[in-house]
Amino acid sequence: MRYLIIGAGAIGTYLGVNLAHAGQEVTFLARPATAAHLRAHGLSLTTAEGEVRRIAAPQVAASPAEALENSRYDAALLALKTYHTPAFLESIAPWRAQFPPVVCLQNGVEAEAVLAAFLGEGQVLAGTVTTAVARRAAGQATVERPRGVGLTANHPLAEPLAAALQAAGVATRLYPNGAAMKWSKLLTNLLGNATSAILDMPPAEIFAHPDLAHLETAQLREALAVMAALGLPVVDLPGVSVRRLAWAIRWLPQLLLQPLLQKAVGSGRGGKMPSFHIDLHGGRGQTEVDALNGAVVRYGKRLGIPTPVNRTLTETLQALTQGELALEAFRHKPEALLRRVAAQP
Repeated sequence: MRYLIIGAGAIGTYLGVNLAHAGQEVTFLARPATAAHLRAHGLSLTTAEGEVRRIAAPQVAASPAEALENSRYDAALLALKTYHTPAFLESIAPWRAQFPPVVCLQNGVEAEAVLAAFLGEGQVLAGTVTTAVARRAAGQATVERPRGVGLTANHPLAEPLAAALQAAGVATRLYPNGAAMKWSKLLTNLLGNATSAILDMPPAEIFAHPDLAHLETAQLREALAVMAALGLPVVDLPGVSVRRLAWAIRWLPQLLLQPLLQKAVGSGRGGKMPSFHIDLHGGRGQTEVDALNGAVVRYGKRLGIPTPVNRTLTETLQALTQGELALEAFRHKPEALLRRVAAQP
């Protein structure tokens, strides 16, 4: 099969290099500066076992026109941050009719609908990546915790793509309910993410603080309430026991839950800061909070479910990102965030 990998960050490098290493035809679509770097230096992926897989002379396109002008692909793997989606769709508009089916590996629960409205219902396959991958530099990535990939089963490409990924050493599981898969991944994305960015504190410290740990529990309970109203079951993901997490959030008293979450987050992330923190404090000017916590708020409003914690986290992080609030007003100041939550109607 022939694949177009959209984005050469951690996930794009992880999947593209593994597929190419297994003999699949892979082209990377990247921004011009990144494309030039990849052409000059190639790509490399360090596996969890320490093996370095390299593509010395990758096929790289610096624009959709270059990628699609003389080539056809069986699938495009979308590995961009959700906030890059509007610009991406605008860039491919002239080639909409010939664009290959898109495997959406983005975080959140709303991207598939946006893509389907633009490309057509049958042109989008929902997916998720649970493997922890760190981007070291352009075209260089390291697998930190190998877990796998989930794909919705109800698409003609699902089985051949799953087989190709399995052959490339990527554990892959098919899900009959793509929405349940994506919402279950959202639950894991919420843990210690927004609070860490807002307070400039590592997740381990967040969960060591009783009131912040309670805040984390509350945001997950709001998300679980939305899932229940949508009729979506919580499902385990490759290498991640999400059902166990959901059971603990629903039923365990906070006294028992806090140390369990602290241990789970510590072992899951190690010393790595979560993505919202990296985006905010790295000066990128955008985070995915609207695609994650914001989605819980939007669905909650539609379903009549209160989501005050997710609303506060979304609004506060967006205001910090846009410079409407000073970072120093919240840095290492849990009480400042807790007061904002308490002030919600």
